Amino acid sequence: MPDGRTEDQMHLPDLLISGFRGIANLQISRLGRVTLLTGRNSVGKTTVLEAVRVFASRGSHTELSSVLLNRGEHSLVTNDDGKRHAVPNVPALFFGRRIAGDGISIGSSGRFDIVNIREFAPTAEQMSLFARFVPESDGNGPELLLASIHGESRQILPFFFSPQGSAARRRYAGSAYTVRGIPRAALGDIDPDSGIDCVSLGPGLLTNYQIARFWDTIALTDDEDRAVEALRLVLGSDVERVAIVAEDDRFRTHGRSAIVRLQGEKHPVPLKSLGDGAVRLLSVALGLANSVNGFLVMDEAENGIHHSAQSRFWRMVLETAHRNNVQVLATTHSWDCVRGFAHAANSLDNIEGTVVRIEKEGEEMWAVEYSEDDLRVVAEQGIEVR
Repeated sequence: MPDGRTEDQMHLPDLLISGFRGIANLQISRLGRVTLLTGRNSVGKTTVLEAVRVFASRGSHTELSSVLLNRGEHSLVTNDDGKRHAVPNVPALFFGRRIAGDGISIGSSGRFDIVNIREFAPTAEQMSLFARFVPESDGNGPELLLASIHGESRQILPFFFSPQGSAARRRYAGSAYTVRGIPRAALGDIDPDSGIDCVSLGPGLLTNYQIARFWDTIALTDDEDRAVEALRLVLGSDVERVAIVAEDDRFRTHGRSAIVRLQGEKHPVPLKSLGDGAVRLLSVALGLANSVNGFLVMDEAENGIHHSAQSRFWRMVLETAHRNNVQVLATTHSWDCVRGFAHAANSLDNIEGTVVRIEKEGEEMWAVEYSEDDLRVVAEQGIEVR
């Protein structure tokens, strides 16, 4: 895309989060093309990334359930046929683990582009409809329903809450079931295709299956060449080619996996034998290629990448994000990562990189934002901003 792009092309030039998980209220007045989030452990950095995922999905029940299941916020329920399945603890999505008040708001306050998740009292028709599809309800309708609201559109979230009486009991004992089979027309009018592409990486490594799936979208394109270049940031010019191959007994893999041809080597080697840094860099390159015009969120972005490669790594991220119109948000605990990011951001005049430190005291949270001039001083004088 042309170099004349502006920050207005980003989906979130700023960020407002209210009532989501451990965040009562947080406002970041300015996000960059790439924004690096720093702060102490358990301050809420990962929750910010989860909030962006929810915003991108327009509050879809799939993404909300994923956030809960990934956090272990679920209970195991045994069906009548004896099978156990995970039931998401939906109240854990809300601040204070209680579905009440103003609910959840995530988005850009400057653009009034906000996803809201609210409770509402169901109509008699909705109670009857939901009760028909939830055997656990014993014929009773839900005590409350939740809806994701974006603009003029509203979509009922297919979670059923068993009647329990007081809101105080809901806070701790709310049982939610995903309702299956309800006609889509009954759930609202948000187009499932209205969401924004959002790729999530980290803190762990992608699986062979995920790498292969991402690679399929870039095979034989310019993005394939860029992915190979990313590997060369840690492996040098010895990297010649990358391919995805079917199961091979030599590598003891299942399904498909990535192999790398190195200069001077007779046979290709498995990507994962080359270390976490190689897997991480290829994963980031694949993530950037698969989130065009959308978001890439990276938790603990420094994992696996040597301090000497941080500046080149972030330059690659900034340039590719700019080229693909991707907005990147990442977290880190590493000073080497912050310093490498600052050097890379200051070397690229037309691409904005921003560092934001999240602070928390009790229930109060706030953002300390660093301008490009601040980053220049950080890079030159080694000022602590983690």
